[in-house]
Amino acid sequence: MLRIDTRVRLQDGHTMPLLGLGTWAAKAGGETRDAVTSALETGYRHIDTAKMYGNEQDVGEAVRASTVPRTEIFVTTKLWDSDQGYDAALEAFDRSMAELGLDYVDLYLIHWPVESLRTDSWRALEQIKADGRARSIGVSNFSHIHLQALFPAAKERPAVNQIELSPFLQQRPISEFCRSQDIQLTGYCPLAKGQRFDDPTLTEIAAQHGKSQAQVMIRWALQKGQAVIPKSSNPRRIAHNADVFDFEISADQMECLNALDDDYRLCPDPMSMP
Repeated sequence: MLRIDTRVRLQDGHTMPLLGLGTWAAKAGGETRDAVTSALETGYRHIDTAKMYGNEQDVGEAVRASTVPRTEIFVTTKLWDSDQGYDAALEAFDRSMAELGLDYVDLYLIHWPVESLRTDSWRALEQIKADGRARSIGVSNFSHIHLQALFPAAKERPAVNQIELSPFLQQRPISEFCRSQDIQLTGYCPLAKGQRFDDPTLTEIAAQHGKSQAQVMIRWALQKGQAVIPKSSNPRRIAHNADVFDFEISADQMECLNALDDDYRLCPDPMSMP
């Protein structure tokens, strides 16, 4: 049975909560601190940030100030494109840790697959993990082609690939490859920024369960075994997005939602990157 604190076991043996709070576009300062605090009070145990978001410091402050034990909170941050390369990645990680004010992160990701640098960046992530400063390491926005190219030089494979996922963008070639390699998928933009809430199939299924379209989209992802990180800075909406554990989408309804895939993309396509 899925719960707000349900975790999935990663291939490296660590576990990650399936439901998380995304902080992309959350303003630095009180907005981010309040959002993380609200999420932790609601029961979220997975907080996702990145160097590029400019709010690592505020995420760290909220995590440190929380009454929830640090060991129960899963913190993800990411290596930005301009910091890629072996030495540059190590230095960037040090800066992220200084911003967060934490002794370790639970997951460190390469944000995008920068050509000619991603292999050296991955070596740096392996060293960071070996030093115990990141419990798990992974990638974001990598296609199956990028992953296949990375494998020969890697001592260990990414535990996670974070990509854009929703019922309207299921990225099947990447998703199926990751599942075949035991790479956990995390979906960002799981609500397609609300731009498809008027879809008749989605609306009908939501009405059948007395839930919102957003709640159905989040539940769809969870039932597929995907981690999901809906972004919000609104405490009411943060709680609303987590209110998805008192219903189950039927197999027939899941098939209907799976059929909505029409490549509705809001962010760059990993397959377009060399």
